[in-house]
Amino acid sequence: MSVSLFSIMACWADEATVSGVCEGGGADGEGVGVTGPGKPLRRIDAPFVSLGPSGVTVRDRLKGLTPEDERVLRLVGGHLGSLASRDLKARCADGLDHSATTWAARKRDLTGASSSRWAGSITKATHDQWALSRRGQAAYLDSLDAGIRTVSHRLSLPIGEKGGRRQPGGYRSRHEWFVKARRLYVLEERRAAVAADRDNGIVRVVRGGRKLLGTRHNLAAANLTEARWREKWESARWFLAADGESGKRFGNETIRVTPDGEVSIKLPAPLAGLANAKHGRYVLAAKVTFPHQGQEWADRIEANRAVAYRIHLDVSRGRWYLDASWTRPVVKTMPLSAARAAGMAGVDTNADHFACWRLDVHGNPVGEPQRFPYDLTGTATHRDTQIRHAITQLLHWAKRCGVTAIGLENLDFTAETTREKHGRRKRFRQLISGIPTGRLRARLVSIAAELDLVIVAVDPAYTSRWGAQHWQEPLATPTRTTTRHDAASIAIGRRALGLPIRRRTAPPHDDRSDRRGHRTVQAPSGIRRREETRHPATDRAHDARSRTGTTRTRATSRASNTVRDARSDQPWVQDPLLLTE
Repeated sequence: MSVSLFSIMACWADEATVSGVCEGGGADGEGVGVTGPGKPLRRIDAPFVSLGPSGVTVRDRLKGLTPEDERVLRLVGGHLGSLASRDLKARCADGLDHSATTWAARKRDLTGASSSRWAGSITKATHDQWALSRRGQAAYLDSLDAGIRTVSHRLSLPIGEKGGRRQPGGYRSRHEWFVKARRLYVLEERRAAVAADRDNGIVRVVRGGRKLLGTRHNLAAANLTEARWREKWESARWFLAADGESGKRFGNETIRVTPDGEVSIKLPAPLAGLANAKHGRYVLAAKVTFPHQGQEWADRIEANRAVAYRIHLDVSRGRWYLDASWTRPVVKTMPLSAARAAGMAGVDTNADHFACWRLDVHGNPVGEPQRFPYDLTGTATHRDTQIRHAITQLLHWAKRCGVTAIGLENLDFTAETTREKHGRRKRFRQLISGIPTGRLRARLVSIAAELDLVIVAVDPAYTSRWGAQHWQEPLATPTRTTTRHDAASIAIGRRALGLPIRRRTAPPHDDRSDRRGHRTVQAPSGIRRREETRHPATDRAHDARSRTGTTRTRATSRASNTVRDARSDQPWVQDPLLLTE
């Protein structure tokens, strides 16, 4: 993309401002800027509308279960869980030699001990778990490669050499250089081991979770007894999930839920004697209603469309739950031009809060900045609840503002590159790793779709710097302190609207040359601090009398405090009615 001479000259002139960084001069905010002569910035990607959610998951509690119901669920879950563990072991042993023939053979082996549908659900879940492990293995390799490149680069530099904006410098001492040299050896050895496993199709999976397995050796730190841990471990390894089937009754033959909320399970062959209904089925005493998205769920099962179900136990609360999930076609919910028609809500994501500001269609901030805090300490359940609550507040505020789109940074952090790049800056590394980018995007997109709002993802490059440079100080008032995060939300919103972040407006196209000189709507290029708002002129200036043509002094212009000494040209003195009274 080409950059006009006007943009480059304007950026060089801005080196005396807050950060010395200026944005490239396209009307859509794209392009290449400069931090100084000969220092190009990276290309800024165009904003885009995030796709809507590809699936829906709703949950309801199984209330009113009898002791017999719980006993049957535990027996079925334990039996199918042992079959799932055996099948996963066989799938991992196949490695890269897996084929449709081996998959069919595994399914036949499981059918005799369960049923054809349970066997299909188990083998599909096993295949998905193996594929997920392979993707995680590839991501781990990329992380190791990035760490090796960073450490090798820093080791190749002289000790104490400073880095630039895009590359870290050398290590600060010989001791740190020596420690990082050993670190490089460890990373390379680890990378070789993982690469060998990937080439041979070896994955390492723990049914029930590796974290819960490690907790067994730290029961005191987890505040758990061995019996309590055993209960959590066994429930995590149960298998009570069934994929849906379109065209079948109510969308699922294995775990069936009727429109009136009745839940029934097809029992495996060894447990068929526990059935309390026809055709080897067990009907639970609990009823489900699915308060959230219940109408959409009811429409699907009445049309016999596929719905997947999963039954699980929350050991800490002693409650049973039923999850229902189904897929949606992935479509773009709204064109970008329509999303920009009513303005934009710019959102800056931070480690402990959302900083938001509403912008009109011209990119001007409207109203007051908003903040929606969240606390990401504690358990995973607490963190997820905090994120949901903050997102709900944010979306309801955006709905009240009347906007149809929210501008959000397309953030993506990797722990390994952050650790090796920033080194001793442990607090900064914790700050970056604490921002819930992946989960936040998934939650925000799914919840926003229910409120008819869309998410416009923008490139996060330089939003904090340019926001602080162009918007932080001008928007500060005696009664309001504009933070760097508030200014960044404006920069994000303007980029989502396709506008440049800078406040200055470029001259007409035919005047972007020296034919008529440098012109902007605020001030010429030779005036420093021209990005600020113009200070109001008062009559107390040293040349105020000469400009206004008055010669009154302060003594002669001050009015008397008494009625008797008031001038006769006052209107209330000349009123005869007032005089008679």
